[in-house]
Amino acid sequence: MCGIVGYVGPRAVTDVLVPGLSRLEYRGYDSAGVAVHGGDSISVIKRAGRMEELEKAIADDPLPNGHGGIGHTRWATHGAPNTINAHPHQDCKSSVVVVHNGIIENWSSLKTELLAAGHAFVTDTDTEVVAHMIEDLADLDLDEAVRQVMRRAEGALALVVMRDSDPDLIVGARRQSPLVVGRGDGENFVASDIPAFLEHTREMVVLDDDRVIEVRAGSLRVTDLNGNEVEPEQRKVEWDFEAAEKGGYPTFMLKEIHEQPAAIADTLRGRLDAVGAVQLRELELDERLLRAVDKVFVVACGTSYHAAMMAKYAIERWTRLPVEIDIASEFRYRDPVLDARSLVVGISQSGETIDTLAAVRYARAQGSTVIGVSNVVDSALAREADAVLYTRAGPEIGVAATKTFTTQLVVMQLLGLYLAQVKGSMDPGGIEYLVTEMRKLPEAVESVLVRDPEISAMAAEFEGVRDFFFLGRSGDFPVAMEGALKLKEIAYVRAEGYAAGEMKHGPIALIEPGVVVVGTATDEHVKTKTISNMEEMRARGGTIVLIVEDGDGDVDHLADHVITVPRGPDLICTVTAVVPLQLLAYHVATAKGLDVDKPRNLAKTVTVE
Repeated sequence: MCGIVGYVGPRAVTDVLVPGLSRLEYRGYDSAGVAVHGGDSISVIKRAGRMEELEKAIADDPLPNGHGGIGHTRWATHGAPNTINAHPHQDCKSSVVVVHNGIIENWSSLKTELLAAGHAFVTDTDTEVVAHMIEDLADLDLDEAVRQVMRRAEGALALVVMRDSDPDLIVGARRQSPLVVGRGDGENFVASDIPAFLEHTREMVVLDDDRVIEVRAGSLRVTDLNGNEVEPEQRKVEWDFEAAEKGGYPTFMLKEIHEQPAAIADTLRGRLDAVGAVQLRELELDERLLRAVDKVFVVACGTSYHAAMMAKYAIERWTRLPVEIDIASEFRYRDPVLDARSLVVGISQSGETIDTLAAVRYARAQGSTVIGVSNVVDSALAREADAVLYTRAGPEIGVAATKTFTTQLVVMQLLGLYLAQVKGSMDPGGIEYLVTEMRKLPEAVESVLVRDPEISAMAAEFEGVRDFFFLGRSGDFPVAMEGALKLKEIAYVRAEGYAAGEMKHGPIALIEPGVVVVGTATDEHVKTKTISNMEEMRARGGTIVLIVEDGDGDVDHLADHVITVPRGPDLICTVTAVVPLQLLAYHVATAKGLDVDKPRNLAKTVTVE
């Protein structure tokens, strides 16, 4: 998430930074800004909104013709998406400018320390602490100052920094957030992604974690956090512009499916503590209020509704609170019984879904406490709710939700465990076990993604199939529903999701040779029942695809295709179980030659009833 561009060389800096940021706007479009070193000082222009707003501002007030500068296009993770919070950020003396991707987890303690030392903050961001920390290190070379910041900052971050005392130098650093360098002839580039400099050079340097790079027009120097010089890996970029924007993937949707391990890691970051408990400090809700809650309602639409379904299982199982789930467009019309002891959770990836907004407004009017779950900072849902949890999936360009869905699942599991902690409904050891297992999710999802070629080959057999059923029980039921929806959305085939036990009550009449039945059987306490239901589908001639956990090899005789996912606790494993179904839908659609990024009749955000 977010786009970074830096440049030192003979060209007019804005002629490099602005086009570079435009090519990275898919990484963030809440605000943008640039800083150019004019020789004596650094000039900064930044604006809320899309790149067009920044371009207009620069046209109205041109920046100096410097030969070094940095820029940023933001997808907000900390602080509202406005001009003040836009990058670059400066210190008290305007002597340092910083752009940053990622999340500085210990920003609060660092800020408290800096405030006590007399620093004045003007933004709500975590990034600003870096500028003030470097201000305090003015007696050090900039590369050493950045190394000291990296040693103190916790979390994922990519930093690019300039100082007014050295107009020809940019210093960058990274940890768990991408940063690459483009090497030119008498010029060099720093960026969060390749498209920013691909117009100018195909030669690049890849930085490892916890590396600091000094970039001048004619030189590069990479060191570790102890100042030891290291030899970086050099590569030649073979992609064209379009492929580069998509990270080498043929579509944004496939890129975003493969971004899920990082998105899940970002969503978990800072929310699981060292002793195995859940920390949701951003809720800022009185725990006495949460302990008084006697009923939970979860409202959402589309894919988010399937996250709400999983939330019902998690919250009821872990907190023993009754949970009702509603399609948001129906919620207020059924006249639900709400009061001050009701907790209402609204889920919307954009935070602008009109039906979900109407539902949470109705709930607040009844005196209920509302928690919003959104992927967009300061969205309408975030402003309407009493508290908000962000999914941190980063921008999702493909219309069909993928990484925003899996991160919604993770957030709802975090909320369920947090409520269990507050209410004391689970033994701390049980929570610690589930927290430990949640930490494994990014790696578990990565292990599923390596099976992409296997799933692609299977999907090729289904190019002409018109009828699919997706079945599951308990936590696997929402997974089945989401698998069916993905196939409908992008492959335009009839795909129905059912609770596996319901098939006997009518729908089994539709099972015949040629119908594909996909069963998800990862929820341990109902697994054998789901397998029995799949036997019934096989007996009627259905083509059987089974999603099971590693080690469940006794189902090979039943299924035409078996896809395994890593073992995990019930409900937690739903996050990994949905990934093969995303890939299945993707490959069926692409086998049919369809545009998966822009499926017909659909919009990314639904803002009309």
